[in-house]
Amino acid sequence: MVPKVVFGKGAFDQVSDIISPERNGVAPFIYLIDDVFQNNTSFIQDRILLLYTDQIIYISTAEEPKTSQVDAIVAKIKKDHQYTPSGIIGIGGGSILDLSKAVAIMLSNPGSAADYQGWDLVNNKAIYHVGIPTISGTGAEVSRTTVLTGPERKLGINSDFTPFDQVVLDPELIHDVPKDQWFYTGMDCYIHCIESLDGTYLNAFSQSYGEKALDLCKEIFLGSDLDKEEADAKLMMASWHGGMSIAYSQVGVAHAMSYGLAYVLGTKHGIGNCIVFDKLEEYYPEGVALFKKMKEYHNINLPIGVCANITEDQLNVMTSVALSLEPLWENALGHDWKSKINANKLKEIYRSL
Repeated sequence: MVPKVVFGKGAFDQVSDIISPERNGVAPFIYLIDDVFQNNTSFIQDRILLLYTDQIIYISTAEEPKTSQVDAIVAKIKKDHQYTPSGIIGIGGGSILDLSKAVAIMLSNPGSAADYQGWDLVNNKAIYHVGIPTISGTGAEVSRTTVLTGPERKLGINSDFTPFDQVVLDPELIHDVPKDQWFYTGMDCYIHCIESLDGTYLNAFSQSYGEKALDLCKEIFLGSDLDKEEADAKLMMASWHGGMSIAYSQVGVAHAMSYGLAYVLGTKHGIGNCIVFDKLEEYYPEGVALFKKMKEYHNINLPIGVCANITEDQLNVMTSVALSLEPLWENALGHDWKSKINANKLKEIYRSL
């Protein structure tokens, strides 16, 4: 679990005080920031106190995070700095938070990030790392995984060393997220809840978090009279609770299939989950029905024909990536999941997207 969290409007202004005890002499803090803020320095950059050789690195999130991207950032940090950083501070959405967790791991572990895709493969503790979300829903701020597209598959670095040492939750930072992005990322949280609560891995711990996150999602996305400030604060907590639910259980069919979609077509995680989940009535009838209501209420039109022009080879890779995520299928369908799902069935669903 994340050992320390600060929540509240304006909490971002406390970051310097929060991290200063972790500074190791003159070793720098490295800030990894979504480049969407590069031309709006007053929102993030101007509020950061840089000391010694502290560095800000702006990162594009045009594509899903890759193991090669992690390796390149780590190489840059090692080239630019004499000392191992005091810490990594990630400021952005799920992509930046995942990259930050992965970079912190790779600064204290040898090899490539691709070597650690899987469960409990990390041997050395990551360097100190802080997560500051500027969009909510992914649960990346609290999860024990960092999802990366590698040379062979899309899969997280799942380990006890992955979670942040400190998270700062400031609802002001998510105030101006564009509506479509707000919806897709919020639905990542909603889908986490459905997959966790319907799964065979469910236990009382994950259930309590999942149920709370689901209640918050319904309140936020089904036309309650919340004002924007209240809704932002509640979405931040829904994301946290949804991520906690997954940390103690697992996701399911939508995530497995969206990983395949992302690996082959580069589809972003939030919208990919929505595109897939919209077609999964067979597996999550009540959850999909409610999702369609939320989609209609907010006038969200999902892309259609996403897989209209894919080749058979691409379809094979998609299904292979999806089916390789065995814990997700076991959670969704039980121990005998291999008798309930196969490549042909997945191809049928992919073709319908």
